[in-house]
Parts: sequence; structure tokens; C-alpha cells
Amino acid sequence: MSQPTPCYHCGLPVPAGGTFHADVLGQTRDFCCPGCQAVAQAIVAGGLQSYYQHRSDTAINPRELPQVLGEEMALYDRPDVQQPFVSHDAELASTALHIEGISCAACGWLIERHLRSLDGVGEASLNLSNHRLRVSWDDSRLPLSELLGQLRRIGYAAHPYQPDQAAARIARENRRAMRQLGAAGLLWMQVMMATMATWPEFNLDLSAGMASILRWTALLLTTPIVFYCCSDFFRGALRDLRTRHLSMDVSVSLAIGGAYLAGIWSTLTGQGELYFDAVGMFALFLLAGRYLERRARERTAAASAQLVNLLPASCLRLDEHGQNSRVLLSELNTGDHVLVQPGALVPADGEILEGQSSIDESVLTGEYLPLPRSVGDAVTAGTLNVESPLVIRVRALGDDTRLSAIVRLLERAQAEKPRLAELADKVAQWFLLVVLLAAAVVGLVWWQIDPQRAFWIVLALLVATCPCALSLATPTALTTATGTLHKLGLLLTRGHVLEGLNHIDTVVFDKTGTLTEGRLTLSAIQPLGELDADTCLGLAAALENRSEHPIAKAFGRAPEAADSVESHPGLGLSGNLGGRALRIGQPAFVAAGYAGTAPPIPGAQGQWLLLGDQQGPLAWLVLDDRLRGDAPALLEACRRQGWHTVLLSGDSSPMVGQIAAQLGMDEAVGGLTPDAKLQHLQALQARGQRVLMLGDGVNDVPVLAAADISIAMGSATDLAKTSADAVLLSNRLDSLVQTFSIARRSRRIIIENLLWAGLYNGLVLPFAALGWVTPLWAALGMSLSSLLVVLNALRLTRH
Repeated sequence: MSQPTPCYHCGLPVPAGGTFHADVLGQTRDFCCPGCQAVAQAIVAGGLQSYYQHRSDTAINPRELPQVLGEEMALYDRPDVQQPFVSHDAELASTALHIEGISCAACGWLIERHLRSLDGVGEASLNLSNHRLRVSWDDSRLPLSELLGQLRRIGYAAHPYQPDQAAARIARENRRAMRQLGAAGLLWMQVMMATMATWPEFNLDLSAGMASILRWTALLLTTPIVFYCCSDFFRGALRDLRTRHLSMDVSVSLAIGGAYLAGIWSTLTGQGELYFDAVGMFALFLLAGRYLERRARERTAAASAQLVNLLPASCLRLDEHGQNSRVLLSELNTGDHVLVQPGALVPADGEILEGQSSIDESVLTGEYLPLPRSVGDAVTAGTLNVESPLVIRVRALGDDTRLSAIVRLLERAQAEKPRLAELADKVAQWFLLVVLLAAAVVGLVWWQIDPQRAFWIVLALLVATCPCALSLATPTALTTATGTLHKLGLLLTRGHVLEGLNHIDTVVFDKTGTLTEGRLTLSAIQPLGELDADTCLGLAAALENRSEHPIAKAFGRAPEAADSVESHPGLGLSGNLGGRALRIGQPAFVAAGYAGTAPPIPGAQGQWLLLGDQQGPLAWLVLDDRLRGDAPALLEACRRQGWHTVLLSGDSSPMVGQIAAQLGMDEAVGGLTPDAKLQHLQALQARGQRVLMLGDGVNDVPVLAAADISIAMGSATDLAKTSADAVLLSNRLDSLVQTFSIARRSRRIIIENLLWAGLYNGLVLPFAALGWVTPLWAALGMSLSSLLVVLNALRLTRH
């Protein structure tokens, strides 16, 4: 019986009488389905058909899901797994799924149309704003795993959505703050029109009845501003008074509440000036400032929530007979035996019982080369098994794993992190105390002189000296500078960064992924025999063709692969090609293949691999982690500032010292664990140094959290980003050079704003106390003072 023709694209059998064909590489090829045919035609039309010459394996057919993925999806069909996120109403089940890969509205149309066409699906509705899919279906006819598989087949990954209570609370608070801000703005405009019409300056010659109507209209429109938009100010003031602490909320509440009460009195009596426009103006300015500060603060998320992303959702558990079955990570127990296939993540801390392989621990240690591990060695949850299958006994799960210990280090470092009190708060605290004491004294004096004017003068004093400009001086400058830095590719997640950069005297760098690009490249080939460099590269690539080791990526893909390739963890690879018994890797390992001695390594820089056959050595191949092109400019900027530069790396290779010497750094230490990095940084801080930290890995998380200022690379892990004070989205180190300049300008503008706000409030205080400031001038002066502060901050948009 003849074997069926394999599909040229995916390798699956082509059905008898198949009608799907296309010309690829000058020949007519057979395909199993229109999907593979369309993909092949698109590759040829794009001039990329050389892909079929150099590929190492057939492509995945869109109709066939990988076995591991299928097994993992099947777990979602179990009732105990579905219980937290699936609800039932009569015959239909319903759930919410988070969809990955959505790019436009057409994606939503495709997902909804495809699911609704499935037998058993009642309704499918996708929210494009949050990528959340609500679906109801008959689970007796269509299992949930098939539903997830159908989404995978059209190119979208779906995961059960379970709301985070903290995230939901933050979202509710943001919506409420935005509603308060919007209501204050809209109502204030209406109040202004009603109030201005009553001003004598406009000379509208209003009748007594119309003037009364406008006053009552302004009162009605102002009431929601006070009791809804400004409710947080009053609650904060009440809380602070209970704890005997003065804050901006106390001053703001006195000004808003006093102006509102004065407006009510004026409305009831028909005498005096209305202060309702001042109430709306205070609310709008202050709510806008607080909303901007809130948005800046919430960009940081809880690091513990990111821990799940580093662990697999399921694993293969072995029973007493050695048979494996896929289970959820939550079902593992201490002492269980698990099988970790090559390319899979280690699900828990444990000990290797069978097998030997290389483990990629770069996510935890920063060591860019996988480390050999064999029977008896410990492995860590979240690390990657690179080469061979391993059987592991589970020793620690959940909170007891090393990964959780790193998160606890993070939380401890965050708790101990010094918080820089903003200069504006300190100034406003003292000024507020002076204003309140002055208002009390002025009120007593005027009560003796003219009791009828006492209340109005005290109120005018509170309105005129309301420290709005002081409260806006720092946030507006920081917000403007934050927007400018965002355009440069630097996202600030905490407001103290710009001020804190002016006090830095030490910069600590991580190596891999920060100063270097974080990937190995082939930098040189030195032939040792008759073969030229290109031939030696072809032989090395043939050996590395099927390897998943990071080193293999540096050689590219060869047109043909070597036969009988064996991996020797920590040593290298061996295989046969064209009658040659090839070896590549450590010099001693390669020399054992030709029963001789290895030649001396020609140089000290880079990672040197020896290529040889049964006759002798063939070539040295030099691998290197390329230094970022803009790293020297950043180090030069640090030297101009007079800062001490330190390189702390988890990499134990000589490259640490080489890079430090190349960049002219003051200090370099390699082979550090996360704990050791944190201890080294704390030793620097104990000597009185203020530290800026740049890093990208989970091993940098505790140091990023403990540093006075921390910046994570844009390519960093999610855990590192959430722990940093800023994220370099562009991954361009030269953006940090401009950041240092903007930090200095920001500090100068903040000081200018504070001086102006303090000068204005200091000058207007005696005039208000003497009764020379009318309500109109009080409101106008406060507005102009705040406007000047904002305009001065906008100078930071120029860079």
C-alpha cells in the first residue's frame, strides 16, 4: 500500500484526489487544505520562497493544535476547573474569556461570526475596548476545550477571565474621578455665565427678579460641584482634623465651603458678591491636578500579580507506574514526580531524579548561557529546560518557591524604600498654618473694627490665598516633563523620579539586556585547518540545526542537518555529516573526539567554541553578546555628572570585566544572585550614596525596588517593569542622556513655580487682611497665579 503524499507546507497527509496545488521553487507542490495552499502562495508572492529551502521543520497546520496545547485545553472541560469562571443558566453555560491578538474591529467581527456559526453556541459578544469575550453555549454538545480550540485555529489565544479585585477597584475609582472632573468643568462654565451676568462691570441693567433668578441658578448649579465633585476634599479634611494634622484638604475645604456658604448668604439676602464661580474654578483646577497624579501613580501594579506569568499553567505528573498525565499547577503536591520536556518550563522547585540537561535560568539570575544540570541537582520554578527530558521531584510550591522569595524581597525592599517628600507639600504645610492663624487674627481684629465686614474679609483672605498655585507647582511640571520623556521613549511610573535624579551620585547597571543586547552573535571564525571560514560555519550550523540552545541561534539555519546529533549538556554537541564525526563545544570535549589535545584559546574576549572532527580541530568560533551602540554615550554622560558607575551582573563569565573595562566603569562584580545584588546596593546606600539602578531581569527586581531611582528596559520582564520607577520603552540608552537634562530643568522650573506661588500668596495676604482685595480680584488673582505656574511648566515640552 503506497504512503500518502505529505503536504509540502505542514507535512500532514494529502487526501486522495487532493485539488490543492501551487508552484514553489520551480515545481508543483501538493497541499492538504486551502489554508496551507494560501500560505504557500503568499510566501511565494512575497519573494520569500527560500524559506522552504532553509526551514528545519514543517509548519504547524492551522487545523491541528500542538499536543501540549490540546491537553492543556482539555483540562478546562473538568467541572472543578470551570467552577470559578463558568456559570450555568438552564441548558446554557456562559463565561468571559480574555482574547489575545486582537488588532482591529475586523478581529471582533471574525471572532463573533466564527463562534456563532458553531453548533451549540448561543451568543458571542466581544468588547473591543478590553478584549473581553462573553460567550454562552450548550456545554453538553460543545466542550469548552473545543471552543478555545476554535479560537486558536483562527489565530486568537483565549484565557478564562477572572477579575482582579484590586484592578476593579482602581478602575472604579478612576471612572469616578473622571466623572467628578467632567461634571466640575461643565457646571463651572454654566455657573460662570450666570455669575458674570450679575457683575456691575458688565452693566446689564438687570431687573431685581432676573438678578435673583441668576443667583438661584448659580446656587443650584454649584451645589453638585460642592457635594459631589469636591466630596473627597471634605472627607480628607475631616480625617486630617481628627488626626490633628493640617493638609491641603483642610485649606481647600475651608475655601470652597466658605465661598459656598457666602454665596448662599448672598443669594438669600440679595446683597454682596457671589463666590460660586470661585468654587467651580477651585474644584476644576484641583480635581484636574489630582487626577493627573492618580494616573501617574497607578501605572505601577502589584508585582505578585505578575508571578503567574512566569509559571506554566499545567505540567505532566507521573504516577507510580511511570505514566504521565497533564494536570493543573494547582493540583501538584510536594513529593510528586513531574516530567519536564525539552522547551518546557519547570513548574516547581525540585530535585532532578532522572536525566541530564541544560537549564536556562536567565530569567532569575541573568546568566545568559544555560547551565548543565544532572541527577541530584536542584532546579527552580519558572526556569526553562533546554535540551533533554527531566524527571523532577517537587520540593516547594507556591509561596515556598525561590520565585516567591524574590517577590518577598521585592515587597520588603519597597517597604524600606525612602519616599522623597515633595517640596510643594512642605511649603504648603507651613503656608497653610500661617494663613489659618492670620485669618483668625484678621477676623478678630475686623470684628472689633467693623463686624459687618469681618466675615467677608476673612473669606476674601482665604479665597485669595488659597494655595492652588502651590499645589499645582510640582504636579504640573512633573506631568509636562513626563509627557516629554514619554515622547523620548521613557515612561515614568512614579512622580519622584525627576526630582530624585538631581540627587543621584551612583549608577548601578545590569549587563545582559541592559548594556548588551541580550543575545549571542557569531563575532569571528578562525579556521585551524584546510577548510575556509564559510565551510566551517556550514558544518557548525548543520550540528546546531535542530538545537533549541541559545547558542544555536547565533549560527542560523543550515540547508541540511547533521545526523545522529547528540546533546552533551555543559559540553557541546556531536553528530555526523558527510562522513565526518563532528563535535562542537568545550575544547576538551571536542579534543576527546580526535584523541588529542585542544589548541589554546587565542583570546580572552567572548565565548570560544571549538569545532572539530575525527581528524582534528577545524576552527574556533567566537560568540559575543553585542554591546549596545549607545552605551558609551550613556557612560560618558554619567562621568560628566561625576557619578560613580558600578556593573552588577548575574553572569559569571569574563565578559563582565571586559565590558566594564571597555566602558571605563569604576567597579564590576559578576556571578551575583538577587540577594547578593540587593546586599551590594544596600552597602552603597549605607555609605550615604544615592543610587540609580538600570536593569531588565527578574533577578534585578529587588534591586530595582530598593534603589533610590530605578529604570527598567523596555524589553524587561513584566515583574521588573512593575518594580521600576521608570521604563525605557524605546530601549535606547541615549534617551537617558536627555532625561538627565530634563530632570535638571524640571527641578529649576519647580523651584521657579514655588517661588512665584509663595511670592504671590505672601504679597496678597496683607492686602486681603486690610480689606483691599474684592471678591473679583481674589478669584482673578488666584486664577492668574495658577495659570502662570502652568505656562511656566509647559516650557518643559521643548527639548
